[in-house]
Amino acid sequence: MLKVLLAGLGVRGRHWARVIKGDARADLLAYADPDPRACERACAEFGHRPAFESVEDALNSLDDIDALVLANPPMARENIVRAAASRGLHLLIEKPLALDLDEARRSVEIAETAGVSLMVGLNFRYLDVTKALMGLLADERVGKPAFARFTYERWRDGRRADLNDYPLTMRHPMLWEQSIHHFDLMRYVYGQEPVRISCRAWNPDWSMYAHESNVAALIEFDGGMVVNYHGIWQGNWAVPGFEWRSECSEGIITQREQFSELYYARRDDEKLTPVSLPAHERWITETRALFESFVTHVLDGAALECSGHDHLMSLAMLEACIRSSEQNSAVNVRDIASAMSG
Repeated sequence: MLKVLLAGLGVRGRHWARVIKGDARADLLAYADPDPRACERACAEFGHRPAFESVEDALNSLDDIDALVLANPPMARENIVRAAASRGLHLLIEKPLALDLDEARRSVEIAETAGVSLMVGLNFRYLDVTKALMGLLADERVGKPAFARFTYERWRDGRRADLNDYPLTMRHPMLWEQSIHHFDLMRYVYGQEPVRISCRAWNPDWSMYAHESNVAALIEFDGGMVVNYHGIWQGNWAVPGFEWRSECSEGIITQREQFSELYYARRDDEKLTPVSLPAHERWITETRALFESFVTHVLDGAALECSGHDHLMSLAMLEACIRSSEQNSAVNVRDIASAMSG
């Protein structure tokens, strides 16, 4: 059994509590959150367990923890990572690892020096639609991918009770909170690394966010892929829009909903062919698969997926977008990645 401390009991933390509690090979040992009401709610919802104000308090009181699932906001995590790693705890941390590239790099180094694993919670890799998309690319049903358009549009009401509210005041909330998923998916699905990004970030007059909530970027990859990315948190229609369309040598693959709706068509087909997908419970099914991967890694020695080290390249993409928008010029992603590693 993997004995787990869960820290952070907000919206995402409650998803984690449900997943950890339901895993046959894991034991949800304790909670940590500075809000006593959040701890009380977790005890009522997922079962009474020791609850602490901080990870450090939990570590000082408990002796038999194997792993920390960190679902708190991505600010000032480094000391938590250091404390947990010094106790030999394996780490599963919600994306993004940090809001600062140097802090993210240091956290990865802390884990590596301590000899513990650090996995980042990139749950969209574990969606059945993502697996099916990769299957279509692998069997070259419509040939090899050449370029793509990735469009994500929504009116994100950051005041809703079922959404985290800290993005309302953070810098570049769309990039750090949402685009990080999309950039990771591009790298993962196409199996290519970014080399050059041109970006424009902005905030419309009606935005409730303190900083730039919309992003448009042209992303070039080392295998030749070019992705036209459009990420919008403050569009002006409450009905969300999503399409990830990959243009391939003999046709297209298109995903029309972020959790489902996958199709393909050859060049002369009159209609799209739908791809059958299993039933899916949003935020739970893919998180369960991610956590199972973490457990299998720690207990059975399987390869570590979504490693902190791999995550640094996706963070470099975010930084490239920010610099490109500020400088009004294209940015070499490898220069940023090299500086982080060197």
